[in-house]
Amino acid sequence: MTGRAGTGVRPAEPDEHRPAGRVAHIAHDPVPALAPAVGQVVATDRLGVSGKPAGKLGSIAGHHEIPRHALTLCCVHASDRPRNKARSQRRNITRAATCSVLCSTAHKTDAATGQHGDLLDLIRLNRGLNRLGDALGEARTFLGLPKRELPRAPARAGSSDAAPRLFALSRPIAGTLAETYLRDRGITAPLADVPTALRFHPACFYRAHDAAPREAWPALIAAVTDADGTITGVHRTWLDWDGAGKAPIATPRRALGNLLGNAVRFGKASDVMIAGEGIETMLSLRCVLPDMPMAAALSANHLTALILPLALRRLYIARDNAAAGRHAAICLRDRARAAGIEARMLWPVTNDFNADLRRFGADALLVRLRVQLTPEDAERFASDGIRPVASA
Repeated sequence: MTGRAGTGVRPAEPDEHRPAGRVAHIAHDPVPALAPAVGQVVATDRLGVSGKPAGKLGSIAGHHEIPRHALTLCCVHASDRPRNKARSQRRNITRAATCSVLCSTAHKTDAATGQHGDLLDLIRLNRGLNRLGDALGEARTFLGLPKRELPRAPARAGSSDAAPRLFALSRPIAGTLAETYLRDRGITAPLADVPTALRFHPACFYRAHDAAPREAWPALIAAVTDADGTITGVHRTWLDWDGAGKAPIATPRRALGNLLGNAVRFGKASDVMIAGEGIETMLSLRCVLPDMPMAAALSANHLTALILPLALRRLYIARDNAAAGRHAAICLRDRARAAGIEARMLWPVTNDFNADLRRFGADALLVRLRVQLTPEDAERFASDGIRPVASA
């Protein structure tokens, strides 16, 4: 081949290695390719299309359609070749390059100029696009192809995405080992209204430490949310295979994500709510106060830092009787009062309210709680008696 194109055709460098080049006038007269007469279009390699749809791509690059069986090269006029000979040997990308419209899967190069490119480079030039991704989008839109979603990499353990993904992969709690576990703890509260707070995962990964082998155990998964309901973390309670208790592992409870100031929430708090440490503690109270909004901060330290709703006017603090629990309750009470919120303590007889529930029963727990509420809240939240057990 003589004139505008050289006689040698060699593979070009990958896109990321091509420096920017000058823009040249692109001719519309295809000539036979020097590449083998059999192959796929370049777009197949980068766009995922071939055959007749690929032939149509010629028109958006400023070229007429090309039959499926034809392999052609489209040459540029040489009038705008770089004058600097050394520069012409750099094999730059070009927008000024001799480009293959349909060719074998590799890029083709004009040996006379060192310029090269492919169909997508022509589309990019013709449409004035600067990014390869934009050229790919233009080609796919022209062909009427659906937008391809790139597979998402798995979230790293501890990343901001890992917590909501784990919760989304879990299932409703009804009929699972998680429900068995809660019922075994004496919790009779209806679970139908907690799907946004509690779920079950049949094989949640666990490692005793970073170098330990990975294990899989069933787990109760609790969503940790901010005041707007956005999931910021999860709390995992790994369970034994019969659901009768926690898994026989070193640390059967662990949290993941951003817990500070956030909580596992049961009901949406407005003017009144109860805050405490553990999930089982809050669910025990929910057995007898099912309409009271509640928040489990998951630990004594996190209870002291709980962010209180702006509309809150009265806060009940379900205190644990351990030293850390007493200290945390006092700290939260003082914070609430400093913010102009009325704060009241709820006192268990034993170490916590789940132990009270299991030892004395729901009726006795309700009687004891009713006298610790204000008359207004006792009438509002503790006047309907105890609801029967119900599944999700």
